[in-house]
Parts: sequence; C-alpha cells; structure tokens
Amino acid sequence: MEPAPGPQEKYHLITRNLQEVLGEDKLMAILKERELKIYWGTATTGKPHVAYFVPMSKIADFLKAGCEVTILFADLHAYLDNMKAPWELLGLRTRYYENVIKAMLESIGVPLEKLKFVWGTDYQLSKEYTLDVYRLSSVVTQHDAKKAGAEVVKQVEHPLLSGLLYPGLQALDEEYLKVDAQFGGVDQRKIFTFAEKYLPSLGYAKRIHLMNPMVPGLTGSKMSSSEEDSKIDLLDRKEDVKKKLKKAFCEPGNIENNGVLSFIKHVLFPLKSEFVVLREEKWGGNKTYTAYEALEKDFAEQVVHPGDLKNSVEVALNKLLDPIREKFNSPELKKLTNAAYPNPSKAKPAEKGTKNSEPENVVPSRLDIRVGKVISVEKHPDADSLYVEKIDVGEPEPRTVVSGLVQFVPKEQLQDRLVVLLCNLKPQKMRGVESQGMVLCASSVGEPRQVEPLDPPAGCCAGERVYVEGYEGGEPDDELKPKKKVFEKLQADFRISEDCVAQWKQRNFLTKLGRVSCKSLKGGSIS
Repeated sequence: MEPAPGPQEKYHLITRNLQEVLGEDKLMAILKERELKIYWGTATTGKPHVAYFVPMSKIADFLKAGCEVTILFADLHAYLDNMKAPWELLGLRTRYYENVIKAMLESIGVPLEKLKFVWGTDYQLSKEYTLDVYRLSSVVTQHDAKKAGAEVVKQVEHPLLSGLLYPGLQALDEEYLKVDAQFGGVDQRKIFTFAEKYLPSLGYAKRIHLMNPMVPGLTGSKMSSSEEDSKIDLLDRKEDVKKKLKKAFCEPGNIENNGVLSFIKHVLFPLKSEFVVLREEKWGGNKTYTAYEALEKDFAEQVVHPGDLKNSVEVALNKLLDPIREKFNSPELKKLTNAAYPNPSKAKPAEKGTKNSEPENVVPSRLDIRVGKVISVEKHPDADSLYVEKIDVGEPEPRTVVSGLVQFVPKEQLQDRLVVLLCNLKPQKMRGVESQGMVLCASSVGEPRQVEPLDPPAGCCAGERVYVEGYEGGEPDDELKPKKKVFEKLQADFRISEDCVAQWKQRNFLTKLGRVSCKSLKGGSIS
C-alpha cells in the first residue's frame, strides 16, 4: 500500500496543469490540517464532448490528493443561460449528463464511490437558498452581474434578466455545497472573482478558485458544444471521429491554435503520461513521447507529420470512447439520449390524407453555413460573366465556388476576403466546373441591382460556424436535397435589417464573435 501523499505532494497534484490558482496560501494551509473539499459544476446544456476529459483528468488528480470531490449538475443554471436547456427537457438532459459523466470517469479509471453527485435543483429551490438570492441581488450591481457572466452566459442583443442571476447562483453554490474550493475553466474567472467579492457581504467565507486552461477546438477556436465541427461527441461513431479529425486544423510545423496538438497536451498526456505517434516503418516506426514538449518540438521541426499525429490521436481517443459507446448502446440510454436531445430536423410524419403538411421541420440549423476565406479568384474558362473562387472553409482542401460576384465586387477586393459560405448545397456543374457552395450576399431591392457579400465579424477564422440566433444547437444536414427546397423555404425569410445585420425572421445571423452584416444594403434580401 502506497503511503498517503504529504501536503506538498497534494498541492502539486491539485495544481498541476492548471492555468491559475486564486488563494494559494489558503490552499496550502488547509492541506496542512485536513483534506480539501472541492466542487466542479457543469451546466446541463449541449451534449458533453471529448474536451470534458480535461476536467475529468483533474478530478482524478483531486482524488489522488485525497480531496473530497462534489460534482454539481447545474440544471437550473442551464435554464437561466438564455434557456439553453428548455424547461421540459431539463430533467432529461441532467440525467443524460449524470450518466455520460460517470461513464467518462469510469473510462479513465476514476472510482465513482469516492465522488458525491448533486443536482442544482436539489437545493437551489429551497427557502433558504432563494432568500440568499434576494439578499445577494440587493447588493450586486447590474454592471458587476453582467461583467461576471460575460464569458460564460450567452451574450445576445437583448439580454434576459435570468443571465444576470447566473453568476450569483454560482457564487452561492460554494456556500451551500460546503466546499473550500471551486474548480472550472479560466473562462469562469470573472464569476470566481465576483464570488470572492460578494460572498463576504452575506457573511460567507471567500473560497479558493482553481482554473484549467481553455482547450482549442479542432478548427482552432474554443471547443464548443454548439459548433459541430469544432468538437467530437462522446458518442460519435469511429467513422465520425475519423472524419472530424481529418478536417481538423493541423498545419505542418504550426503549433499555434493547433486543436490536435492541444487535445494531446490537455487530454491524452495527463491521462496516460505518454503519447505514442504511430508510423509505418519506412517513416521511422512508432515513437513514444513521455514529455509533451518533446512532441511539440518535433512537430514544429516537421519531424512528426500531421497525418501521423491525427491517426495516432484517433486510435488513442477511440480507446477512451469505446467503453462510453458500449454503455450508451443499451436500449434505456439510447432512449434517454434521443429524448434529451431530439433531432430538430425530424418531425413526426404527416398522417395519410393530410394536405399541405411538412414531413420535417425547416429550421436554420439545417444549413451548414461557415466563414470562408477567398484564397484565389480566376475567370471561368467557358463563361465571361462567371468566376471560379477557391475558398478555405477549414477543411483540408479549399472549396471551388462558381459565381458572378466579380460583376459587383472587384476581383482584387475579393482576394483574401472573409465571406459567408453555404456549404451543404448539392454540388452542381456550372458550365463544366463543379461548384461546391454558395457565397451568401445582400442584394438591393430596387434597380439598379446592388450586391454585397455578407461580412463575418472581425477576427473570425475560416471554418467557424455561422448560425441563426436561437438555433445554434442543431446539427446541419450532410447535404440539402434539392427536391425538399429547404434552403429556398428558409431564404424567403432572410432579410437585411435597418442596421445592416443579416437576419432570418428578425433573428440575427451570428458567429461566436458577433453579428454577420453587410456594408450598406439595409432592407435588402439575402441570396
């Protein structure tokens, strides 16, 4: 039997791989006297994805350090955050989270009997907690509440009061769960400092806060539940894992915003303390790395090829996902998954004899709209009015798009420009050249006709998803069937607002950085 770790060793286990710790002295003082009580909370919104292995590996560290760990399924928070989880689905989604988080912990060898699992609504609807919410609201300013939730609560043009309550509830959770510390991502920092400022005003102690780094997604941005291509779902089939990794941003020698390398650093290395790059013998054979820095150095010097790196991640990741897939293959958990996350594109079929019934929902989330970067513009070989554009949308190869856009926008202004591309139309030949998408543009209503490409917010990257406000959670169709006319039906309600923002039924087109707009064609259509 191994001897129990001392305070210094416990401190190392608790803090390794963290980006920041608030309250280091208090942490060490507690460890010298007794075991640390800590909690990690997760709002039960979109499906958990593989980046959740980052906090899971830290929970394993906490248990090794002898901590008393509570996992909070923050169901009420999920509803308060712009109703990311509708009330009628709240219980189902929380049950899904509890089952999938437990399956993840089991897959990395964490003993569940050492953990305490709590639902937020178990105590957050009590008389005492509700009174404390009112007490807190009497001392917190609207400015501080909004600032605290800026990086966690979904930011919209007309924010709801519920989003201002969110940080206060998270602060009170520290008191009601009777913990010494809260653990979360560094995106929670403003909520953590909010808690440190306001809990003492209610007579409660200031807690310790431990922060993990944020993991870039496969497209190079933050891994997000609402961006399908940026994350790998825990229940994705092996062929889906391969497909998403194939599309992942992993430029030879580039270690910046490299989602594949980041996943190895923050997920695979902490779990196994090593990583094996699988290669054919003619390329040097397999190589085992016991330090991430050595792997990063070899990739930067192009000793390790992106293809070998992706294949190796695929093998390691599937080993983690296999037991989770197996558990969720049971009829009971399949039913729970489908009930908690109903497919918005699948409606009940119309009854026989019913006229004018839609066989399926026509919703904006069915459109695969992405930010694209124009990398070349060439004249069509067989049509004077058409041009062939190569557009990077975050895939291994750029897409070929045929359009007449150069009639309205000079060729030199299109080069290197960010555009908005509809990516899941069925490819079609245009004068012998296959077009693999449509650049969405604003068009004037009257004559002479004016056309302006839609502009993503500044700072966007090629491949980032564009979605309609309120429909960010759905999964786009692989390919829109021409006979169904899904795009045409949705396009009928596309408009440019009076402040030049692209909209569908007065809901804004958005990326994670803000609104999609055009330069000047207010009141125009979108095509």
